[in-house]
Amino acid sequence: MPVNNRIAAAAAEIAGWRQALHRRPELQYDLPLTAAYVAAKLREFGCDEVAEGIGGTGVVGVIRGRGPGRAVALRADMDALPIVEATGASYASEHPGRMHACGHDGHMAMLLGATRHLAETRAFAGTVNVVFQPAEEGGAGARAMVEDGLFSRFPSDAVYGMHNMPGMEVGRFAMRPGPIMASSDQMEIVVEGRGGHAAKPEQGIDAVLCAAAIVTGLQQVVARNVAPLDAAVVSVCVFQAGEVDNVLPPRARLLGTVRALDAAVRLKVFKRVEEVAHGIAAAHGATATVRFKEGYPVTRNHDAEAAFAADVAREVVGDDHVDDATVPMMWAEDFAFMLEALPGAYVFIGNGPSSGLHSPTYDFCDDAIAYGASYWVRLAERALGAAREVAA
Repeated sequence: MPVNNRIAAAAAEIAGWRQALHRRPELQYDLPLTAAYVAAKLREFGCDEVAEGIGGTGVVGVIRGRGPGRAVALRADMDALPIVEATGASYASEHPGRMHACGHDGHMAMLLGATRHLAETRAFAGTVNVVFQPAEEGGAGARAMVEDGLFSRFPSDAVYGMHNMPGMEVGRFAMRPGPIMASSDQMEIVVEGRGGHAAKPEQGIDAVLCAAAIVTGLQQVVARNVAPLDAAVVSVCVFQAGEVDNVLPPRARLLGTVRALDAAVRLKVFKRVEEVAHGIAAAHGATATVRFKEGYPVTRNHDAEAAFAADVAREVVGDDHVDDATVPMMWAEDFAFMLEALPGAYVFIGNGPSSGLHSPTYDFCDDAIAYGASYWVRLAERALGAAREVAA
């Protein structure tokens, strides 16, 4: 099955939905307009059930096929980012300071297009649950939906997600078994020294110097504690200290991120960051308090589902346009929580030569819509049994 002809014919209409969503970006869980738009479309398409308010503002549509069978969940994220848009598009954000800079408008549109087709044709047995999730951008909306009973209210045998990839040609897909994106955790280190006059540094304990040494020392955590074939990142992104140019401040604060592709490596990095910070602080006569705010776990595809997703993508775009062993990304994704609850897989779809994600000039490429929506349709039909397979 190549790109679905009916979906291809409707691609411009679906792009119109995408652009309407793009005009009204909303953040994290505060999605009254977005969630209402999605829910209205699901009802218009004839979903057998539409539930709102799952995990805060999540929306779920249920499409029942021709007879009983398995169930599959397909997920799209809904929230935008607090970024001032600079695309100059005719459909640019009408909400100042917010924009769909990660393509969630396109993700919603592709899944809405697939939903309409699946609801019209119902060429499968069992149930398709279409999941529209809030707060992917740092709010752990996937976890909120799971904890709110997503998969107990809407039982599913597997769950699948998809994200656009700038720089990858439109009409291509990429995925891999195992870890595909990293865990992401916030790191805070507070150094306590002793303030004093900058002209008499020997009478104080220089928190700035100590914190600077910690920043440098943290660079060996990955280089000398993580196996070369594993992957981890420790990045200090904020250094706060002092207010006056002739006073040694008593305190310095560092903020950063810790990322890893393996849960054991993640814990090892936590431990070594603490040891390095405490050791360097002690050497300076200071103290260091280290805190981690756990974010998203590793996004780990299940082997069988990743292979299945690759087979479906090959049906839509051909073998030459599918990379089933793509290199893992050090980005993070809260779809990881859904993959901890159910077997499933997360794939990337090409967005062409666009600006990068989270850029003020980024825009989702509408040419990808027919490929993404066709992929969703074929995945659901194959996972549940297409009409001819049901009849057999």
